This record gives sequence, C-alpha cells and structure tokens, in this order.
Amino acid sequence: MTEVAVVGIDIGKTSFHLVALDASGAIQWKKKFSRTQLMRHMASLPVCLIGMEACCGAHHLARELMTVGHDVRLMAPQFVKPFVKSNKNDYLDAEAIAEAVQRPTMRFVPAKSVEQLDLQALHRVRERLVSRRTAVINQIRAFLLERGIVFRTGRQHMAREMPMLFTDERSTLSPRMRLILRQLWSEWRGLDADTAAVTKEIEAIAAADPGCSRLLAIPGVGPLVATALVAAVADGTGFKRGRDLAAWLGLVPRQHSTGGKPTLLGMSKRGNSSLRRLFIHGARSASMHMKRDRGLGPWLDQLETRTHKNVAVVALANKIVRISWAVLARQEEYRPHMPIAA
Repeated sequence: MTEVAVVGIDIGKTSFHLVALDASGAIQWKKKFSRTQLMRHMASLPVCLIGMEACCGAHHLARELMTVGHDVRLMAPQFVKPFVKSNKNDYLDAEAIAEAVQRPTMRFVPAKSVEQLDLQALHRVRERLVSRRTAVINQIRAFLLERGIVFRTGRQHMAREMPMLFTDERSTLSPRMRLILRQLWSEWRGLDADTAAVTKEIEAIAAADPGCSRLLAIPGVGPLVATALVAAVADGTGFKRGRDLAAWLGLVPRQHSTGGKPTLLGMSKRGNSSLRRLFIHGARSASMHMKRDRGLGPWLDQLETRTHKNVAVVALANKIVRISWAVLARQEEYRPHMPIAA
C-alpha cells in the first residue's frame, strides 16, 4: 500500500472530510469522520503533512494533531480557493487544501496557543461591549433630540448631564419617556462597568507579559494595541520582515500594476481589521501628542507637508507596526532612533 504523504482536512462542526495524497500527488482515499473518529484515525496514521484552512476550531485541532507527531499547517481560506476545481463540495475542498499545502510559495498561519486565544477572546468581548454601549448612547441621544434636548459630544459630558435630567422638574419629558431613559441609563452604566473590567484585565496582562511591556515603549502603542498584536502574531517570527506584517494588516497601498507600469491605489485593508483600526487610532493619538523635535517627529513633520494628514497617520501606523515587529521578533528594547525594520 502506498504511504500517505499529505492529508487535506475540510473542517466542520461535527464532521470532517479528509482526502489523502501520496508523494506523487495521487489520491489514495477519501473519508468522512466525526470528531472522535478523526482523532483516533489520525493517531494511527503514519506521520504526514496535514493541511487545514485557518478558521474557527482549526487552531485547537492543529494543536491536537501536533501532539501525535503530524506536521500541521494552516492556510488562509482565500489562498486555498484557487485550487478548488469545478463545483464545490466537502471532498473537493479537502482535495484543494491537500494540493495547496504542498505549494512552496504558500503562506501559512501559525497555530495560536491557548493563551493567545484567551487574550483574543478578551479583545472580542470588549469590542462587543463597546459596540453595545455606543448603540445605547446613540439611542438615548436620538430620543432626547426628538424632544429638543441636546448634550455636548462626548460620553463624559452625557454621563454628567443624565442624572441632572432625571431630577429637573422643568423637563418636558413624559413619564413614559423618563422610564425608558432610566432603563437605558441603567443599561449604559452596566455596559460601561463591564467594559472597564475587561479593559483593566487587559492592562494587567500587558503589564505582566514581557513582549507587551517592550511594545508599550513605542509611541502610539498602549495596552490594547500591544495585547491585540501579541494575541494575533505571538512573537512575530511568522513574518520574515516588518513590512510583511504591515502588509498583512492592510497598511500598504493596494497594487494594480500591468504592462510594467506600477499603479498604487488606496490602503489595501487586508487582514485583521480590528488590529489595523487599533494601530491607526494609536498613530493618530501619537501624531497629536508626540514631541516633534525628536524620534519620529521630524519625519512626520516633513510627511505632513507633502500629503494629507490622514495619509500621514496611516504611514505612521505602518512605521509603528514595523517597529513593533522588530521589538517582538528580535526581542529588543525600543529606542527612539532605532532603525525601522525592513
């Protein structure tokens, strides 16, 4: 019997479709397993290369398969799609994965550790809480605007004025609207407290983690940015260069070149949108508060004279990402005049 060299696994919630190839690329077998059957079968299979798409549940399964000796590699789904032939079904997807994982130029996704996934979960919970809090604030403002009551922009101003609104006897609010606003105000305070608790936990993790502590010295990088980056890329060694990390985050121009004529468009916006947004917010804050007579200040001053301020902020975010990669991958301390990672 020809030995299996490569296995492509199409992941599902309860069922998994496998296609096995030999060293020449010929299909040896196609099988469908439940989760329990899959682990039992893969433990009995000789060590081989296993490919999977980097989707929900893939990182846990990759760690489990690595414990039995297999070489597991995860790929972004968009890189696997070109290998799907004709129509789409689970076995054709698994076959495409098996073919894609063998390509020497394929880009792979490192399997995340349990700690990374826990930290990533914290960020996603916080993002959901912030989104709900913003929705409640917007609804309160809309209800009050319909009754001719307007607060200054900013969450803090509204938080200060709301208690006064409930005690103002001259207010034209109806009893029913007062009750609705009290319920929304209570919901808002609960969401604000939950958000603060999650943020405090993230800040504690950033202070205790050596990699995050080094990142905090970089302008525009706070606890949220540092922990989100570590949760996404660990020590950054999955990227060869800092500009590869910046490109993965979508902080580079989108290219549409042909006929030897280079054409660069707007920001590509690929990769992790939440992490990209955090870096851009951090860069905007850094551009507003950094001292312009040292570090990145003179470079930013010159850039702002040549281009729009928003473009300069994205360029600064790109530079911060590349510095962050150097600090993580090389385990260096940030120096204001350190060379930017290529």
